[in-house]
Amino acid sequence: MYLYWDSTYILVIIGAIICMIASVKVKTTFNKYSQYRSMSGMTGAQAAQRILNAAGIYDVEVRHVSGSLTDHYNPSNKTLNLSDTVCNSTSVAAVGVAAHECGHAIQHARGYVPLRLRSAFVPIANFGSALAWPVIIIGALINSRSSMMIINLGILLFSFAVIFQIITLPVEFDASRRAMMMLREQGILGEQELGYTRKVLTAAALTYVASAAAAILQLLRIILLFGGRDRD
Repeated sequence: MYLYWDSTYILVIIGAIICMIASVKVKTTFNKYSQYRSMSGMTGAQAAQRILNAAGIYDVEVRHVSGSLTDHYNPSNKTLNLSDTVCNSTSVAAVGVAAHECGHAIQHARGYVPLRLRSAFVPIANFGSALAWPVIIIGALINSRSSMMIINLGILLFSFAVIFQIITLPVEFDASRRAMMMLREQGILGEQELGYTRKVLTAAALTYVASAAAAILQLLRIILLFGGRDRD
């Protein structure tokens, strides 16, 4: 069996390694600080409810979802979903993750522009991700003057997914900032505990940075592979 290889695969490998390192980092950091019980003794769910109430948000339901670190805020039905490792845990790691998701709920309630932009970009990014490679391959197979135009369209479609990853970064960073602020203001965590939580949230943020970097490297690979065809 013949396997095609070109030097641009190194970009894909680098992206994969970056994502793997970030994933391991967030898991090990979360597991480490899951061993530290919060001073307040509040569970992730209790901390989330307190933060939401303190922010004047009463129409968001805190729910339990299965899995590990599957926590997320759903703006479409205003639910704050906390995983097995967060919902009923009293650790500083769990409280920090719950507070981070509250940060997204607060963003939604306050009309935070980057969050609104990201939400609006979701269907565009999904559309681009689904069609980018098929369009690029079709363009590469067609031997006509329109070939490069089709390839460029595929590159443009893929760039939508990259833009989405970049838009996500300020949204996640801001949610963590709001989380730390609310945890301090509400006295849910002490100063030392806040330091532990910051490490957990920083590690989590690195996964989004890694995803954005991997997407950019993939886009660069596509451009290197197909961007010069019109000069051949």
